Amino acid sequence: MSDNHAPRVLSQRLGWGATVVAATLVFVFLMAPILAIVPLSFSSQTYLTYPLPGLSLRWYVDLFTSDKWMLSLKNSFIIGIAATVLSMALGTLAALGLAQWNSRWKPLVMAVVLSPMVVPVVIAAVGVYFFFAPLGLTGNYAGLILAHTALATPFVVITVSATLQGFDMNLARASASLGAPPLLTFRRVILPLILPGMASGALFAFATSFDEVVTVLFLAGPEQRTLPREMFAGIRENISPTITAAAVILTTLSVILLATLEWLRRRSERLRGPASR
Repeated sequence: MSDNHAPRVLSQRLGWGATVVAATLVFVFLMAPILAIVPLSFSSQTYLTYPLPGLSLRWYVDLFTSDKWMLSLKNSFIIGIAATVLSMALGTLAALGLAQWNSRWKPLVMAVVLSPMVVPVVIAAVGVYFFFAPLGLTGNYAGLILAHTALATPFVVITVSATLQGFDMNLARASASLGAPPLLTFRRVILPLILPGMASGALFAFATSFDEVVTVLFLAGPEQRTLPREMFAGIRENISPTITAAAVILTTLSVILLATLEWLRRRSERLRGPASR
């Protein structure tokens, strides 16, 4: 028995080592294009080239002092925050309604609600354009906010629905039986338990709106150009290293959002831990 134990341990170690090496290579393959942008944003040259001729912060200065870039950054935050608020309200209500609805049509309705995640963005953008154009919702903030809300709401529905999987609806029924109105029941009983899912959905919704460019190409006017739209225009018209500074800002924001999501996930697990025991 001891003669077979050593080869088995060796094979397990070799397998684990091969798994670690493969995972590391995949990670490097995925991260290399992103990390390659960071040094270029500090280049002193007026065009993108390796090796770097020198280091400079001129492109970050250009990003934060240019009226064009700052307007696009402001537009991204205005549209992103407004779309996040609307998608949180609509997505939470949809998730609560679907969680309590027992019907054979429920899978179909859920598929329709989640369809913006499945339909290619170009097709969705063309459809939204032809639907919004007769209503006068192109070339203004309202159309962009509504379009981004439609794209972001499925993320809120998914995260809140996942949180509701472990929610005992008897708590809400008990609150109602004690005379609490529906709004008070939601605020005091349901909301504290589904808040981590709502927060996660809000972060996903904001990231979806902030990074979206295809819908903006169809619906935005000159005054609604967002940061990704400005980057796209810069790549097509004039490749400037300022684009790399904007890309680093977007990457940093994505990392912050992912770190926040991980913190919310761990906090949710800690809150559920005592209750599950």
